[in-house]
This record gives sequence, structure tokens and C-alpha cells, in this order.
Amino acid sequence: MNRRMLMAGLALSGPILAGCASPEPELYRLVAVPGASHPWGPGLVELRRVGVPAYLDRSQIIRAVAESRLEALGARWAEPFGDMVTRVLAEDLMQRLAGSTVLTETGSLRGEAGLIVEAQVQRFEAGPGPVVVLVAQFTLRPPGGATRAARVQRVEVPLAGEGMPDIVAAMSAALGQLADTVAGLAVMR
Repeated sequence: MNRRMLMAGLALSGPILAGCASPEPELYRLVAVPGASHPWGPGLVELRRVGVPAYLDRSQIIRAVAESRLEALGARWAEPFGDMVTRVLAEDLMQRLAGSTVLTETGSLRGEAGLIVEAQVQRFEAGPGPVVVLVAQFTLRPPGGATRAARVQRVEVPLAGEGMPDIVAAMSAALGQLADTVAGLAVMR
């Protein structure tokens, strides 16, 4: 009898326990955006893994609600943030550097690069206010050579709305603007 009561109790509690499960979070990813194409790209470009601060290298998407206060939003990134920024920046650069191939340091493809790009993100989030802010340092140099260009760039992209797709679209656009600057300097002789 005890066994039957236990089985009946489990059968009844199954739907109750299933109703307590939290819903899967929404997953988002940054995407490459079109930009001006530069002819005569530098051939093979190696993009080193983009450095991101630890507060950004997390699965939750965050937003600045004040200059020094952040909040984690309910949505998550579909892949590690630093890896995603590196991958999308490489794709953005490939679109902008006609005839060039952009390989990433962390990727499985290798080659003798004619140009090395290194970047460090300082800040990359929505807010405070209706804007996405990207602040990044980057350098361009030939392998084994002296730095050819070094810059700090601040990009601000207004949000089209308040939803998560608007934030992600503005972040993708900001990364595309960084790629515009890098590509423009990469083709300068």
C-alpha cells in the first residue's frame, strides 16, 4: 500500500514540479553589419583575441543604469562575450577589406599574416540613457614590426527602442563602426 501511495504522489507532483521550472532565457548574438569596402586590403590579417573586461565577459547581457551602476538583464549571450566580439569583428573586417582574409588567433586556420590587429575593449554596453557606448583601444602592426597605428575609439550608437533586439542591434552597429576605423587604417600605406 505504501508503494502505491508513493507512486500516486509522484504522479501528481510531476505536473506541479514541471510548472516550477524557470523558462529558458532568451539568447542573443552580435552580428556583422555592412560597411564601406576598401580595395587593396593587406592580404592576410590576423585578429588577436579581443580583450574584454571581466564585468563584460559573462553570459548575462548587462546595461548601465548609472555611470557606475550596472544591472544584469534577463537575456543571455549565445556564446562567451569575448569570443563573440572577436568573431564578429573579424567578419566585419573581412567585409570591409576587399580581397583580404581575416583569421583569428583563436581560430583553427593559420597563415602568414601581413598585418596583426590587436584590440582591447574598455566599455561596451547600453546606457546610461538611450545609447550604446563602445570604448576600445586597438593597434595595427606587421608581424615582428613596430606599431603602425594605435588609437582609442569611442563609439556611441542611439537605441532605436528599449527592447533587447534594439540593444543588440546597436551593439552590432557600434562594433561595425570600430571595424570601419580599423579597416580604414589598415589600407593606409
